[in-house]
Amino acid sequence: MRMGTRVTRLENGMRVVSAVMPHVESVSIGIWVGAGGRHEAAALSGASHFIEHLLFKGTRRRTARDISQAIEGRGGDINAFTQEESTCYFARVSAEHTWEALDVLADMYGNATLSAPDVAKERDVVLEEILMYRDQPHHQVEEMLGQLLWRDHPLGQPLTGTVESLKGLGRRELLEYKSRYYVPGNTVLAVAGKMDHDSCVACARALLGKGNAGRTRQFLPVTPAVPQGRMQLASKEVEQAHAAIGFRGFGRHDRRRYALKLLNIILGENMSSRLFQVVREEHGLAYSIQSAAHGFHDTGALVVSAGLDRNRLEAAMKLIVRELVRMKQTAVARAELRRAKDYAVGQIRLGLESTSSQMMWMGEHFMAYGRLISPEETIAALQAVTPAEIREVAGFLLRPGRSSIAMVLPDVSRALERELARSVRMLDGNR
Repeated sequence: MRMGTRVTRLENGMRVVSAVMPHVESVSIGIWVGAGGRHEAAALSGASHFIEHLLFKGTRRRTARDISQAIEGRGGDINAFTQEESTCYFARVSAEHTWEALDVLADMYGNATLSAPDVAKERDVVLEEILMYRDQPHHQVEEMLGQLLWRDHPLGQPLTGTVESLKGLGRRELLEYKSRYYVPGNTVLAVAGKMDHDSCVACARALLGKGNAGRTRQFLPVTPAVPQGRMQLASKEVEQAHAAIGFRGFGRHDRRRYALKLLNIILGENMSSRLFQVVREEHGLAYSIQSAAHGFHDTGALVVSAGLDRNRLEAAMKLIVRELVRMKQTAVARAELRRAKDYAVGQIRLGLESTSSQMMWMGEHFMAYGRLISPEETIAALQAVTPAEIREVAGFLLRPGRSSIAMVLPDVSRALERELARSVRMLDGNR
């Protein structure tokens, strides 16, 4: 499963990484910028995501319609996303249109106008996006949990920003932010598919090779001094209780990340997981329940989220806590661990069959680690994890002192708050 990657650093500091896949007929291209939600002070909250929107509104050469038609008119797809530590603009096209697609993305990256009328109009669009998310309780509870896990820190801010912060972001603030972060030394071009690396570098040099390198921008670190909130409950007219339980932990450079990955698979990542089987299949207390492991540069979190029967919330919470405690108290059986490893390896191999997944793998690794961690290296690290290491990570993370709970439900009472607090204390293994 070797990716056949090559890397070239342009004279201006931009890195170009490619994976040649001669057996396919498509190419996926991504321009990755080291700018995301955690780079933003409170007054700039939402700037990275706002700029992501605006790059599609037009350049000195193309209108918004020209941008979409240049890709979609050739049968391709174009999109973007903003994360906590990076933003990615990407397109997937048939191989014959590779360089036209790269020209469009490069034009957006370097020549977007961010005109005052577009800023004003797109601000209203983003405000509607924020309101849309507020109407989705499962999204609302995730934002609430983030604010608890990293209180008064940029990581705890919603990626979209807030209504208040968006109103304070004008063209001048956005252009200044973009000029600081959208520089060659803070950018990676990742290309995967039926193409040639040298031709890709030549095209990148012509389209993106100008400008000074700039520098990788730093962000406010997460230290033990960053406070963590314990509980936030919100009352809303909903049919379910939407819960998110988070445990603040270590970052993506920690050697324990592979054990955490497997712990998460066993706990709640798929339909074979303990939470899904116990809470949904055995007791019928939820339709949706899962866990996820999030890793950032210097911090991370394990999150359990669920939509629960509001009339049997106490019973569901007890089952969830019981499974969390079991992860700490009892070593994972080797057969269960083998299934988790096979699942993790299978997901890697299946994912990397597509050009878009290969592009994402390269871009994410270069943005996160400054190098490519090969699938072989990742698989070997996963295969080496022992039951004792998983139990060690569970004991480190799944403690009341590391936990936060957010919940959106129809009625909030002091009795419920006391019951939830008691459930969290049970993580110590005491009845």
